[in-house]
Amino acid sequence: MKRALITGIAGSGGSHLAEFLVENTDLEVHGISRWHSTTSNSNLKNVKNDVILHECDLNDLSATIRALEQSKPDYIFHLAAHANVHVCFSNPIAVLQNNINNTINLFEAIRILDMDPIVQFCGTSEVYGQVDKENTPITEEHPLQPVNIYAVSKLTQEKIASSYFHSYGMKVVLTRMFAYINPRRGDIFSSAFARKIVEIERGEKDVLTHGNLNSVRTLIDVRDAMETYWIACNKCEYGVPYNIGGDSIITVGDFLEQLKKQSKVPIRSMVDKKLLRPVDVTLQVPDVSRFAAATGWSPKYSLEESVDFLLDHYRNS
Repeated sequence: MKRALITGIAGSGGSHLAEFLVENTDLEVHGISRWHSTTSNSNLKNVKNDVILHECDLNDLSATIRALEQSKPDYIFHLAAHANVHVCFSNPIAVLQNNINNTINLFEAIRILDMDPIVQFCGTSEVYGQVDKENTPITEEHPLQPVNIYAVSKLTQEKIASSYFHSYGMKVVLTRMFAYINPRRGDIFSSAFARKIVEIERGEKDVLTHGNLNSVRTLIDVRDAMETYWIACNKCEYGVPYNIGGDSIITVGDFLEQLKKQSKVPIRSMVDKKLLRPVDVTLQVPDVSRFAAATGWSPKYSLEESVDFLLDHYRNS
């Protein structure tokens, strides 16, 4: 039986990926989770008996080597990262050190152990930075101009992964994921809106606060997103970046209105200046033709289904 190793398995994306692999493949699924992770019990409750966890801080090279020796992966999905953009503004050094060091250590451990797994590096559209409308949809050849520390750290991770492909011939798959709807990631606008609406439905809040509503996003359901990571491992060319995104192009404000329509009570909303980012990426519309041509993949879930999935998560939690 082949084995998959997910870094950041207890996180919002890694846990959904674990569920997908358990339900849809014959892989033995392993995961790296930090010691005393606060999200393991809740995020992994659906697959806790189906995955093998390795407690490890990827910032520790010797611990990373041990985790790889124990898991012996045929596939590695590298999702581990500090991903909260607001935290990136308040503590940039910690974000840079964590995201860059954990990636160097992972690839060095693979090199030291002379392993030959397929490594899926899970990157982000944030590396493109602010893009003018005339340059959309965004292709993989668009200049990489990150405007916040999170994006800088993710671009550095991608460059590290690419360098190990070129220098050591590692089987590295590079993907750049655009915005996805993920109920387990509470800091992104879609989840924050849904959580606040449910709190208002329960009488716990009176008003929904928000930041910039004018940004444009192309949304994909997290269940679709995690499927693409597995498909990419099997069908994409090594060392070549691939944009991945959905087909629902919408402003943040229109997405909020969609949620309001499905609320059980009227929702009053207002701007909270504390939720406005010092610098924002306001236009994210991907060209996904390279990925579609390589894989034949298209999204399964509609925006309406994703909104239902999001609200149901918070109403049932």
